[in-house]
Amino acid sequence: MNPLEADAEADAGERSDAAAAPADKGLRSGSVSLLGAVALGLSSVAPAYSIAVTLGLVTLVVGHLAPAALLVGFVPILLTAFAFRELNKEMPDCGTTFVWTTRAFGGSTGWLAGGWVPQIATLIAMTALSQVGAAYLLQVVGLDSLTGNTVAVTGTALALLAGATFVARRGVQIAASVQYVLLGLQLIALFGFGLAAFARHGAAAPSLAWLDPFAFGGVGPFAESVLLCLFIYWGWDALITVNEETSDADRVPGQAVMVSTFVLLGTYLFTAFAAISFAGTGTTGLGLGNAANATDILATLGPPVLGSALATVVKLAVCVSAVSALLTCLVSSPRGSLSMAAHGALPAAFARIHPRHRTPAFGTMFFGGVAAALLVLLELVSARFLGDAILSIGLLIACYYGTTALACVWHFRRRLRESPRELLLKGVLPLLGGLMMLAAFARSAHDMIAPGYGSTSFHGVGGVFLLGIGSFVLGVPVMLVVRARFRRFFRDGRTAVTELTVTELSVTDLTVTDPTED
Repeated sequence: MNPLEADAEADAGERSDAAAAPADKGLRSGSVSLLGAVALGLSSVAPAYSIAVTLGLVTLVVGHLAPAALLVGFVPILLTAFAFRELNKEMPDCGTTFVWTTRAFGGSTGWLAGGWVPQIATLIAMTALSQVGAAYLLQVVGLDSLTGNTVAVTGTALALLAGATFVARRGVQIAASVQYVLLGLQLIALFGFGLAAFARHGAAAPSLAWLDPFAFGGVGPFAESVLLCLFIYWGWDALITVNEETSDADRVPGQAVMVSTFVLLGTYLFTAFAAISFAGTGTTGLGLGNAANATDILATLGPPVLGSALATVVKLAVCVSAVSALLTCLVSSPRGSLSMAAHGALPAAFARIHPRHRTPAFGTMFFGGVAAALLVLLELVSARFLGDAILSIGLLIACYYGTTALACVWHFRRRLRESPRELLLKGVLPLLGGLMMLAAFARSAHDMIAPGYGSTSFHGVGGVFLLGIGSFVLGVPVMLVVRARFRRFFRDGRTAVTELTVTELSVTDLTVTDPTED
């Protein structure tokens, strides 16, 4: 039986089918180690960039309780990570959320919530990451005057997109090797900044009271800060998309999920404690409560903490952080579309594999090109729309994380009585995570309706809401168009996704480039 068929058989038969090896899609199996998977996951989150642009905003909302917000925001991420780990053990497939939600809820939900939503969120993120990486790169090379020039920044961003697309197309082994260097620079810069900040006479002494989750001044600030923290952790699931290329597809991706999420938590808490102890949360000067510092605390605090020379290294780390996350996006998204095509939910072109590099060559080029076009489009409409697009990602994150967590509970529902472990790891924890994510989705949508939320509005409705919900709603007509062509997938629901054999999806049949081409 296909591992994506409906739960219509007895538990014993279901268990044996689920344990079957995933279909060979032509990817290079065994090419990614545990360390490589962790590096890809951490790099996708872009820790230096994420903490730089988010910590100040969180501090504006909850002050010195920013570490508590980071800790509480980690909870739904951790609970969702358990769902990803358990589902990957059962169904290791590079389609991840698409495959799992299709198995649980059918073709329409799987295509929209498990395929469209994460891909759109990633594309929006790629436009932001390329632009941020470009701006910081210009600063690092001494061209600060060009950071305010839209043409220069956009041109540099397009060049970064092209370079990342080339590297991702060459293969995961190369991408992982590059990520080791890029991630190492980020972590060295963040911990170096933190140690230097602690070593100086700061504005406040570190206190465990900063971790008190019960000290928030009401539900509103608590929810807003946690929603911001969802963005700071987003991206670790990208490592699951290379599960068919890891050395042990059943265990390594799940282990990498746990390792990467806890490394992120430790890094963020260390940096937050260091920044607050050095600068405090005041509303003037270097204080993190100063709105002028909120959008980039590392650029603000770097010179006084490290000196101008080493502060440039921190800027380089943020630049590298954005570029490495961009590279990981170009590794993960094409593999998601590869799985969708392999299972009959997208055109076969997305399943084409490069004969030498064993990568989804067409999908990689497609996502690189679409991200470039989207970046130019948003810049032509208004630079302010790009900022609102970034903020709207929170809605999409909560949507597909929550759906995946609930898919875990539904898929394993017949096994929850087998043991306390099964009930806890496959039922209770994912259910709590899913409900928390969907609650974050509802709260985010409510807050984003306000015209003052973000930089733009239209007829009294916030531009962030229109972009976030609009991205989701746009998926409906697109799905209807796809449905007309791929009727079997949508008609048969969970049974529509058939297990492909090597003969059905061979590297020879699905090449898009000449075997001698690099």
